[in-house]
Amino acid sequence: MWSYEKRLQFPVNIKEPNAKLAQVIISQFGGPDGELAASMRYLSQRYSMPYKEVAGLLTDIGTEELAHLEMIGAIVHQLTRNLSMEEIEKSGFDKYYVDHTVGVWPQAAGGIPFNACEFQVKGDIITDLVEDMAADGTTA
Repeated sequence: MWSYEKRLQFPVNIKEPNAKLAQVIISQFGGPDGELAASMRYLSQRYSMPYKEVAGLLTDIGTEELAHLEMIGAIVHQLTRNLSMEEIEKSGFDKYYVDHTVGVWPQAAGGIPFNACEFQVKGDIITDLVEDMAADGTTA
């Protein structure tokens, strides 16, 4: 069970909306290497980890990734709030806006919606840990 503090891990306080920037950052929310995939990756892989300490570490990392997801969501929300229709159309945000208005919805920057295929769980310790490193951009 988690204890949620009901605050962002790091405060986000964006003053100027910027729909173009939001369209790029949304990929960190729900893209293939985004925080949603990362959190699901670690929190799912922990169940097949035979070593209790490593399973606990995967849980800790997955929880940390959820905190990142929350911060990225706040960034996207603040970048898109109070946009005028002119700003939405001019920035190219109109395609996203048609389906989601200014709601924060998990997708890649190219518009591809989040999909569980963005992460892998094989139940094999080595395979799962190598997949984790690959997703984080590190090498074995």
